[in-house]
Amino acid sequence: MPALVLWLALGLLGGGLAGHLAAGHAPAGVAVAALAEIVLLLSSIRHLRRAMIASPSSSPPTHDRFMTRTRRIASSLRDLRSAAGNLPDAVVLLDNEQHVRWFNHAAEDLLGLRRPQDRGSDLHERLRHSDLADWLEDGAREPLNDIPAPGRPDRHLNVTLLPFGRRQRLLLARDISDLTRLEQIRRDFVANVSHELRTPLTVIHGYLELLDPEDVPELAPVLGEMRAQSKRMGQIVEDLLTLSRLETQEHVADERVAMAPLLATLRKEAEALSQGRHRVVLESTAETDLLGSPKDLHSAFSNLVSNAVRYTPAGGTITIRWQRQGDGAVYSVSDTGFGIPANHLSRLTERFYRVSSSRSRDTGGTGLGLSIVKHVLNLHQARLQIESTPGQGSTFSCHFGRERLLGPSSGDEG
Repeated sequence: MPALVLWLALGLLGGGLAGHLAAGHAPAGVAVAALAEIVLLLSSIRHLRRAMIASPSSSPPTHDRFMTRTRRIASSLRDLRSAAGNLPDAVVLLDNEQHVRWFNHAAEDLLGLRRPQDRGSDLHERLRHSDLADWLEDGAREPLNDIPAPGRPDRHLNVTLLPFGRRQRLLLARDISDLTRLEQIRRDFVANVSHELRTPLTVIHGYLELLDPEDVPELAPVLGEMRAQSKRMGQIVEDLLTLSRLETQEHVADERVAMAPLLATLRKEAEALSQGRHRVVLESTAETDLLGSPKDLHSAFSNLVSNAVRYTPAGGTITIRWQRQGDGAVYSVSDTGFGIPANHLSRLTERFYRVSSSRSRDTGGTGLGLSIVKHVLNLHQARLQIESTPGQGSTFSCHFGRERLLGPSSGDEG
C-alpha cells in the first residue's frame, strides 16, 4: 500500500510538472494525472472483481472433471496390470539398462524371477549362464526360438524383446513345451514309419522287376504302373528319412565343396532327366567354392534342377547359375515353365504342399523337395528366394554368405 501511495504521488507531481512546462498551468496537469490514475484504479478493481466472481463458479466443475478422469485412468491401469499379471506368458518390463522394473507371475515360473528381491536387478546378471543371458548381451535383435527355460531344462521357451514407452523394453516369454513335445512325437513317428516302410517297398519293387512284361503281355500296362508307383513310394520314403535327419541336425560337418565339378554333374543330371526335351544352360562366374556338406548341398541343388525340368514344357530352357552377389554368392535355377501364382510362393517349402496335385503326380514329384532344400540351406546359414511369374517361369535362388565361401584353389575365405 505505501508503494501505491508513493506511485500515485509521483504521478500527480509528474502531471503538475508536465502541465507547467506545456501550458504554464500546473493545476491542470495535476488534474489530468489524477483523472488518469482514477481510471486505471477502477479498471484494475473491475478486472479483479470479475476474476474473483468467476473463480468460485468455474473451479468446482473443472476439479470434478479432473478427478473423474484421474479415477478412470487409475482404474484402467489397475485392470491392465491385473490382466498382465495373470497372463500365461512371462512379461518383464525393463529400463534402458535392462534392469527389472516389473514382472508378472508367469515370469516367476518360467524365468525364475522372485519378488521383491529381483525388482531393480540386472536381468542379464540375474539369468547368467543361460541362453537368455547370451541373447541379451548380443542385443536381442531377433526373437529367440525354442530354448530351455532358465533352471528348467524340461521347459522350452520362445522369447522376444520389444521396445516399450520411452527408453524401456518389454520381454515376452512363451512356454512352448507342449508344442515341442508334439513336434518330437511327429518327427519320431515319421522317421519310424518311413524306416519300417523301406524294407517292404524294396521287396515289392524287387519282385516287380523280376516280372517281365513280355512273358505276360496282357499285364504289361499294369506292371509298368505298379513299377512306377512303387518307385515313387520308395522316393517318398527316402525323402522323409532325409527330412527327419535334417530336422534333428544342429550343424553340418564342413568340407570343401568344389563347385565346378558339382555344377557339371547337375547339368548332366538335368540333361538325363530332360532326355533332350529342354535346353540346359550353365553359367558359372563366381570362381569360388563352398564350405559345407557335399552330400546335402548336392541333394538341395539337384532338387531345384529336377523341379525345373519336371515343370517346364518341352522346348523350354533350364538355366543353372553360380555367381557372386555382394559379399556372398548365389546358386540359382531358372526355367521357362508354367510359373507359380504369388499366393502360393510363401507355402512352397511346406512338406507335401503342391500348387497342382495332378501335375505333381504326373511328373513324379513327392512334394518334399523344397522342404529338403530349405532345411539344407538353414544348416548352411543360407536362404532360399523364389521369384515366379505365371506363364513365364520361375527362379529359385540359394543365397550364401561370405563365411561359406572358399577360394577355388585354397582354403582361404573368398
